[in-house]
Amino acid sequence: MSDSDLPPAPPAAGLPPFAYTTSPEFPELLDQLKASLVMSTYQAGKLIFISSDGENIKLLPRNMDQPMGLALQGNKLAVACMHDTFVLAHDARLAAAYPRRPGMYDTLFMPRRQFYSGTLHLHDIGWQGDHLIAVNTLFSCLCRVDGEYSFTPVWKPPFITELAPEDRCHLNGMAMVDGKPQYVSAFGATNNKDDWREKKYESGIIMDVDSGEVIAGGLPMPHTPRVFDGELYVLFSATGELAHIDVKTGRHEVVKKFDGYVRGMDKIGDYLFVCLSKLRKSHTFNDSEYAKKRDYQAGFEMIHLPTGGTISHLKFHRSCDEIYDICILPGIKRPGIVGVLDGSYRMALTMPDTIFWSTAPETEQTAV
Repeated sequence: MSDSDLPPAPPAAGLPPFAYTTSPEFPELLDQLKASLVMSTYQAGKLIFISSDGENIKLLPRNMDQPMGLALQGNKLAVACMHDTFVLAHDARLAAAYPRRPGMYDTLFMPRRQFYSGTLHLHDIGWQGDHLIAVNTLFSCLCRVDGEYSFTPVWKPPFITELAPEDRCHLNGMAMVDGKPQYVSAFGATNNKDDWREKKYESGIIMDVDSGEVIAGGLPMPHTPRVFDGELYVLFSATGELAHIDVKTGRHEVVKKFDGYVRGMDKIGDYLFVCLSKLRKSHTFNDSEYAKKRDYQAGFEMIHLPTGGTISHLKFHRSCDEIYDICILPGIKRPGIVGVLDGSYRMALTMPDTIFWSTAPETEQTAV
């Protein structure tokens, strides 16, 4: 993928890859927030950076191997992929001297670490100090990703009797509070391979990690539990709803209903970005109410959380059907990313006090 930005969708047929439309006010709104966004779409195998110059939206997609969970800490962005976990770090000095487009970006992300974890079906991921904690869906546990092993288990639901690669409860989401996992979501309190599928639309749960207790049950495919301003929110994928969970009573209140399969959200100020996906054409969802309607569009809605009102949106018309996560990049209005899979990161060399760009082609070196 080149460094060129992707344009919005033209009205005519023959749309380019990742063609999109937004509501007219979105470029100005995103610019006013002094932030940008990054989304993961494992279906398309891309990280997509979204920024604004106040008048136009800029989309910058980059290849990654089925990216899912995203987690930002300082200048580091963790990305859970199908077989590996990447840590990218951004550096404004690299952007200023970027040979391809000097000064175009505020900062440039580039790969700094890669953990060869194997195929674990990692979903949500978060930072606990300098360590990465991930939802290991295949083994029904939370794990530490640190390069010592494929993974180190750190917690499992009490009803899971042993760790086995069987996706026993479809543990998928994790809410971090004060730098540690506090709540998790799963599709059922089940202990056998794929048992959660039987009642997947009505047996979802939210658990408290510290106590191991189920604090809310009977939920329609919960995803993306997040704590905002001390309050727990979750997305119900099966019903397309954003809900607030009372952690003391277990009751939930629907904040907003969306027209699509919801998963992935993040917040800045009073504004919440909620991602929507097309319905996956697989047996897992073919008996749902959503299966009767296939014309959903992937993208996101920007809502005013105090009122639940939709402020703006972005919708994809091609290439992007399923979104897993979204992460707000505060203070970064124009992010770039050095290629991870194409090897172009090898041109960038950084040290604490300086950086270098190599523009010469790689030459073969012979050991002597």
